[in-house]
Amino acid sequence: MKAILIENADEKYQSSLTEVDEARLPDGEVTVAVDYSTLNYKDSLAITGTSPVVRQFPMVPGIDFAGTVTDSASDDFKTGDKVILNGWGVGEVHWGGLAQKARVKSDWLVPLPAAFTPRQAMGIGTAGYTAMLCVLGLEKHGVTPDKGEILVTGAAGGVGSVAIALLAKLGYRVVASTGRASEAEYLKGLGASDIIDRNELSEKGRPLGKERWAGAVDAVGSHTLANICATTKYGGTVTACGLAQGFDLPATVMPFILRGVTLAGIDSVYCPKERRLEAWNRLAVDLDIGLIDAMMTEISLSDAIKTADQQMAGQTRGRVVVDVNR
Repeated sequence: MKAILIENADEKYQSSLTEVDEARLPDGEVTVAVDYSTLNYKDSLAITGTSPVVRQFPMVPGIDFAGTVTDSASDDFKTGDKVILNGWGVGEVHWGGLAQKARVKSDWLVPLPAAFTPRQAMGIGTAGYTAMLCVLGLEKHGVTPDKGEILVTGAAGGVGSVAIALLAKLGYRVVASTGRASEAEYLKGLGASDIIDRNELSEKGRPLGKERWAGAVDAVGSHTLANICATTKYGGTVTACGLAQGFDLPATVMPFILRGVTLAGIDSVYCPKERRLEAWNRLAVDLDIGLIDAMMTEISLSDAIKTADQQMAGQTRGRVVVDVNR
């Protein structure tokens, strides 16, 4: 099978497109013929070696995939079933989706919703599923459309793009934060009402600022997340799911104890299966399928390494879907 393989022999970190014997696939109850995978920020970190994402070598990256079951020792899935995988450490400690075959634990898989093709499902992918978890987090904490504006950071990225589309369809007024002014029309096409420059939030700010946001979806972290919390309205909720700016949080407790702001952490990697099913079922209802193509760029497996460099340089938009069979 063709696969992207990351090796680290003799302290030489290398990613390459190569032929791999299927016999080398790791243990698992279910073998899947992969139709599509994606290139997420974490995948690009792994492929480029920018961050120590990979914890076991050799490694096939790709934190998600959609495909067809070809062999199953599980009662939950049978040959021919269409399935999705997001997270669970694939691409980090277990071979992932940037290959033509994958073998995984059955508990890691969820059925492909009938509303989506495998290609569309990866147009959503881990980023879109994470965005849905963020929206569910806002809803859980009572952030309804009538409460006010919702901020989405990293807006032109995968999580941000899907979050904007979901929130806009649900009736929220969405403000998109991006460092790329050229993406304004794209973001408005997804449903953003206003666009702000990310520099408004990315520098060290005051412990408390003027209240503006009823809620937020943040994929950036660091000073940006601190400033969002400091400018969130009384009783508002900020969902945090990323660290594009950094993993630090240079904040104070003041927004939390003076304004009752909730900071809700969103984990997509080890999220329980029932929450995954809820998220995918909601995506099938709440995401405008017609917007998936607008958010998506499709590449071949042979383009994945080059595109990873582009993604790390901030030169990609929305979702990067990988056809692993070309």
